[in-house]
Amino acid sequence: MPDTPPSVPDFTQWPSFPFEGDLRVKQLDEPVPFEPPRRGEADRECTACNAPDEAYIWVGERWRVRAMDRPTGLPMVLILESRSHLDLGDLPNLLAAELGVMTVRLERAVRSLDGVARVHVNRWGDGSAHLHLWFLARPYGRLQLRGTFLSLWDSILPPISEAQWRENLAMVAAWLAEFGGRPLAEPPRIQWQAPSSFSPASSADAAEEPEEEAASVIEAADEIPESEAAEAVSDPSVGPPASNPASRPAPDAVSDLVSDPAADTRDASDEQERAGSAPDEDGTTAENARPGEGAARTAQS
Repeated sequence: MPDTPPSVPDFTQWPSFPFEGDLRVKQLDEPVPFEPPRRGEADRECTACNAPDEAYIWVGERWRVRAMDRPTGLPMVLILESRSHLDLGDLPNLLAAELGVMTVRLERAVRSLDGVARVHVNRWGDGSAHLHLWFLARPYGRLQLRGTFLSLWDSILPPISEAQWRENLAMVAAWLAEFGGRPLAEPPRIQWQAPSSFSPASSADAAEEPEEEAASVIEAADEIPESEAAEAVSDPSVGPPASNPASRPAPDAVSDLVSDPAADTRDASDEQERAGSAPDEDGTTAENARPGEGAARTAQS
């Protein structure tokens, strides 16, 4: 007789469950005799050991904290890692005690952010042999996100803004630095770039730009983003390359911006003549007033 498919569990009816409609349970695969090595085991390279300090938002002597490579749906998603290549059960007493202190300290830092109600702390460890704990911030007032499905909602919700994300990272890094270590995350900088064109971008041009998908907790298959995915992410603070023709004004526009010195002299002379024949103070307007005349009148009055 064929196996009877298991019934859908009751938690699919919970308000926090992110899906609805007709659901069915996947068929469970047969167990394998030997599990494949995780990252950092056997001959597999350890991503955390090879990552430089610049890839983290805060670094200390024995611990480091890093974020996802770009904003996700939750206000903050962080990972606490040990510097030493150890798993949770391999920690000596000193690091085991510090892990408790660092967990509480990082939870408080994330919970201090605006709009954060709770911080979920998770440890799976199936993807990497290097100890890493996840810290997921639940938005305040979002009661539907309470419970065990918060990591799923992180992949479903639209990502927060880049500026807010970077500001949150800088605040957490500064909080941790109050107890030691070095903060590496910086707040967003104001972009003082002048537009290359005064004409507004058309909706067709905006539609041509592909929207980049956010890499969330669930989308990181091995809990640590692949290096290929990290290389594909561009820095939004970097502008277009100098060789990009769109970033340079057209030759006609350049010629219009460069004025003729002789023409400027003639225009100045004509303006002075018109200003000299202008009406007196009562009839003077903003267009025919001589430079500095308005300020002089104000001082006299």
